[in-house]
Amino acid sequence: MSLGENLQFLRRKDNITQEQLAEQLEVSRQSVSKWESDTTYPEMDKLLQICEIFHCSMDDLVKKDISMIYVEDKAHYDTHINQFSKMTALGVGLILFGLSVSQFLEIGLSPELKELTTAVFFIFLIIAVAIFIVMGLQHSEFEKKNPYIEDFYTEEERDRFNKKFPIMIVTGVVLILFGVIVEFVGESLLPELDELVDSVFFLFVTAAAPVLVYAGLQKGKYDIKAYNKMHDKETEEYKRDQMLGAICGCIMMTAFIIYLICGFVLKNWGMPSVLVFPIFGIICGIVSVIMSLKR
Repeated sequence: MSLGENLQFLRRKDNITQEQLAEQLEVSRQSVSKWESDTTYPEMDKLLQICEIFHCSMDDLVKKDISMIYVEDKAHYDTHINQFSKMTALGVGLILFGLSVSQFLEIGLSPELKELTTAVFFIFLIIAVAIFIVMGLQHSEFEKKNPYIEDFYTEEERDRFNKKFPIMIVTGVVLILFGVIVEFVGESLLPELDELVDSVFFLFVTAAAPVLVYAGLQKGKYDIKAYNKMHDKETEEYKRDQMLGAICGCIMMTAFIIYLICGFVLKNWGMPSVLVFPIFGIICGIVSVIMSLKR
């Protein structure tokens, strides 16, 4: 493709009119029209501006068929994974927020009323579980329909995310560390308010966990090669993920059984019984890491 054809493709891809592009470049619309028809060519400073606007290299713009670089996301993979990441992070946040609210409500309540806090937690838990079920079914259906995705992300898109990723991870970690500091200082200086301090700590974790979950899922979004391997039934990755899913399913079912025993036998539906879920969730994570390391 010629420079004019490449420019026309980039402009239409970003849904920009000739007038809008001309305004950004501080030239007339006729100039842009002439560039696209290869009647005239932009000056060097305008070429650099065009590369900056469309996040492409000079070599790609002038010499290559730039349409081959931008593979179309026909399966709407990016939109699906973005929604899946946001809703999964929201579900995690709701569970932890439910724990935080329950902790706050327990402060100063009589033993009879403390059981009401369990009902409050269950409201958040039910909403989160509903989100997980819906998103899980949608994601499973998407994977069945699209076991192979053609890699359409550009290096510029990956670079932009890779600049944001460390910031998201640091934000999550810093929030957790602040929570640890608050709990340590609070329990040292105000031991009589240990329940309140624990609740504040949970709030920091509640803010941090969705950020970390979202960052991790978005990081995986750009690894199209891993997605394709994971859905190729002939690969080791597919067999490993099937086994991991079965193991984690058994682990979380065990957690649910233990929680029911604590509720019906020990009459404890709140803290610390609910901690069985994050604890067994961590066990799932450890199993996943061990299986990855073995691979």
